[in-house]
Amino acid sequence: MRELTVSIGGMGAIGWPVARALDGGIAGLRLVAVSANNRAGAEAKVATLKTPVPVGSLADMAEADVVVECAPAAVFDEVAWPAIEAGRIFLPLSCGAMLSRMELIDRAAETGAQIVVPTGALLGLDAVRGAAQGPVTSITLSTRKPPGGLAGAPHVEKNKIDLAAIHEPTCVFQGSAREAAAGFPANINVGAALSLAGIGADRTTVEIWADPTVDRNTHTVTVEAEAARFTMTIENVPSPENPRTGRLTPLSVLATLRGLVEPMRVGT
Repeated sequence: MRELTVSIGGMGAIGWPVARALDGGIAGLRLVAVSANNRAGAEAKVATLKTPVPVGSLADMAEADVVVECAPAAVFDEVAWPAIEAGRIFLPLSCGAMLSRMELIDRAAETGAQIVVPTGALLGLDAVRGAAQGPVTSITLSTRKPPGGLAGAPHVEKNKIDLAAIHEPTCVFQGSAREAAAGFPANINVGAALSLAGIGADRTTVEIWADPTVDRNTHTVTVEAEAARFTMTIENVPSPENPRTGRLTPLSVLATLRGLVEPMRVGT
């Protein structure tokens, strides 16, 4: 397989660890460009790499074979559309934004692009995809985070939820994955990924708990299907750079990238 060039839009808790790992050397993959809102900060970071790369605009990322999007959801379009128009392999981490932009899939079919959603901080999407090939009764995601990890979410701000006043586990949201993505765009991309793998954003139920008793972002997925009934729980260590992001997420991106070039893949 030929070497794939990789660009990364976003140099935060996901993008920077991925950039460092690629710079360290992964056969078949080569980092060629990055972008970030804080250009000076990104330039300082890439200067420490063994092979420094240019810091460009988000649209410039489409020059690479593979475009990794891990920027704020507000600039999703600036990364996604150029990558799709150029026929690239597009890895969206802000996949909650995909739920209101499903036309990207149709356009990808026309341009030859491929959209590959990493599992991220979740688990078991292969089992969910398998079960969804047959009848599914329900899929539910229950997420528990330390209250501070939900700070700034539109749902929290709109409903004037005082996170500092929460001293016991409190459900702050229950609704569809589509509604969760709108209310918690930086917190619940896992719900969007789950819905895309399974029965869709409107049939997938999401609960979000502000829980001061946990120090890890915890996600529990429950599936009731004709083929199987299963419950899965994962406890993610929050990133020291951004408590909304788990340390597992950049590792999941690296596993996805490796799957593009390795001679064998395990899992659905």
